[in-house]
Amino acid sequence: MVKRGYNYLFVDARGTGSSGGRWGAFSARENKDAGRIVGWAHRQDWSNGKVGMAGASYMGISQLMAAGHHPPGLKAIFPQVPGADVYRDIVASGGQIDVGFMPLWLALVTGTGLIPPAYVGSDPASAIGVLVDHLMAGGQFTLPLTLRALLGQDPSYDGPFYRERSAIEYIDDVTVPTFMVGGELDLFQRGTPMLFEELQRNGAPVKMIIGPWDHLEGSSGADVGDAGHGTIAELQLRWFDHWIKGRNGHLGEIAPVTYFEQGSDRWRTARTWVDRDRGVHTRLLSGTSMQGGKAGGLRTEPGSGGESTLLPVPVSGLCTRSTNQWTAGILNQIWPDNPCFANNDINDHTGLIFQTRRLDRAVHFRGPINAHLFVSSLGGDGMLSVAVEDVAPDGTVTRITGGWQVISQRKLIKTRSRYLDGRLIQPWHPFTRASKDKLAPGEIAPVDVEIFPTAAVIRPGHRLRLTIQGYDVPHLLAPIPDIPGQALPITLYTGPGHRSSLTLPGQ
Repeated sequence: MVKRGYNYLFVDARGTGSSGGRWGAFSARENKDAGRIVGWAHRQDWSNGKVGMAGASYMGISQLMAAGHHPPGLKAIFPQVPGADVYRDIVASGGQIDVGFMPLWLALVTGTGLIPPAYVGSDPASAIGVLVDHLMAGGQFTLPLTLRALLGQDPSYDGPFYRERSAIEYIDDVTVPTFMVGGELDLFQRGTPMLFEELQRNGAPVKMIIGPWDHLEGSSGADVGDAGHGTIAELQLRWFDHWIKGRNGHLGEIAPVTYFEQGSDRWRTARTWVDRDRGVHTRLLSGTSMQGGKAGGLRTEPGSGGESTLLPVPVSGLCTRSTNQWTAGILNQIWPDNPCFANNDINDHTGLIFQTRRLDRAVHFRGPINAHLFVSSLGGDGMLSVAVEDVAPDGTVTRITGGWQVISQRKLIKTRSRYLDGRLIQPWHPFTRASKDKLAPGEIAPVDVEIFPTAAVIRPGHRLRLTIQGYDVPHLLAPIPDIPGQALPITLYTGPGHRSSLTLPGQ
């Protein structure tokens, strides 16, 4: 960027790095800061008045927050792996607390905040004041927030705290040209395409590349060139040269959506993330399944009814790609050939399995997915951890995507949920203290599980598999007061009387 004539500014968020103040993680104050920084750069003598923003993860979200404040001079942004909805994307997917990434990240931000500021040698008095601010934030914000969430207090539920920190709440005010990079194995697998769709509805010039990347891979952008449009550096130069310098970046050569299709391992393009013209695929669960034993069926027509008992096993999820995903890709950096990333079969035997016969025709799907499951619970509650998978002819099981839902938080808000051809593909649950409703003894109720969006094909000769488990370790943990009720057996019901089903958007 500098070689092409840009001034490149690095800014520490309030209360981090060398900046003073106390960190509040996307607080309203910090979000205003982002807009004011852009306005400041816009006014400098060395500036032509046009500003762009780039960066991954936290920096990607900050760009969207800044754009929502309409700062003067902001002409384009390039967020990589940004999140949309803090609560649903990462803090408490499905209603349980993330204990894989969030504690690691909060500790890292707090710990690095205690590194002396860059100006400690020239201005030690100010540096000491900054360190005191950072230390106070750890004791007044980070630690209490974590403990209160784990104890089942207000931070374990959705509410104003998370709404203030969610880019999706501001996205209707974002109209600047936006180029997004997402990952199908990313922490923000759910949020990035959701933001893209909202921007497209806003009429903002927007493009998205989404590939087979975890959070670290998506943040680095090292493999973005595989999509066929150039390296991450080349794409950023094209984007900013076009919108800031007024040069022709030939952006029309890049489709609105470029995505990696799991199963075929091919890059494809589309005008929209979800293709409304392709309809949906629905598979009905049939028969019974036994943990460690036989599988039930996934059929296009109603099959036999059955009752399957799910005993939550506290190691479910440990030997899967989910473990790598929810530790941000760190495990992949340490042990990329980990066999747990390549075959989900051992893990699946700790849950209930329902699968199709070997397919005669390929099944393509792209977008968010819903599992509609009829259940009862001995404790009135429990976690449904669901995985959509591809079973190869040789028996290798590839995890495609997953979703999670606490039974007591099953309340569905239809006006905020998403439907395609009249079928639910993305449920929206409020996850509030008031919406919590345990099942009565013997009560059978439907629970809609939001399965995070992806793009994939199940090829002829392969099987589509749905696996249901009671834990996803080390990703999620119930708040401590809820643990006893979520560790008891769950019964899953199938058949004409209880049409448990899986609905996938077509492609």
